[in-house]
Formats: sequence, C-alpha cells, structure tokens
Amino acid sequence: MSLADRNYQEKRGFLRMKIDSPVDIELLEDGSHHRGICRDLSGGGMLVEIDSTLPVGSELKVRIASGHGHAPILEANTLVARVVAQPSSEHSSCLLGLEIDKVHD
Repeated sequence: MSLADRNYQEKRGFLRMKIDSPVDIELLEDGSHHRGICRDLSGGGMLVEIDSTLPVGSELKVRIASGHGHAPILEANTLVARVVAQPSSEHSSCLLGLEIDKVHD
C-alpha cells in the first residue's frame, strides 16, 4: 500500500502502534521528572499523556517501560512538537506529541 492509498490521518512515513505503556520522562533543561502513559509509538515519534504540561520545544529523555517488569522497551531523547490539553471531569491531563531525536542503546 502506498502513502496515497492510506486514509488522510495515516499519511506519515511510519504507522503508529497503540501501546498504552508507562513512560518515565526527564526534562533535560532542569532534570525534573514526570510519569505518564505512552499512548502510541511510531518510528519517528510518540504520543504521551501526562498530568502536567511542558512547553513546545522542550527536550526530554523518555523511557518506555515494559508492562511485565522487563528492561525498558525504549529509551530516547525527544523534542516536544505539540501540546494538547485534555480537560475531564476527573482530572486534567495533557497530550504531548514527541519527535524522537536519538534512540539510546
């Protein structure tokens, strides 16, 4: 299937995989730490939900954990490309669109 044959929302270089896995986030600017859920992952980025907001352009180190207690699935440096607030009746959260800059071995 070519990119032209895909639905508009999936005209990317990489397809997204829904994973809903825990993620640890370190803001490289100040070393602060956050926890969240990685909602989806692709070869070029990820969508992460957290309980706070981070500015577009922030550089982060992320570690996506295995749901079974194994070593991290992925450890990478990322850049916040977009931020979307997600208000709800229970709590407010934020979706971060992250671009993967460097994957660690």
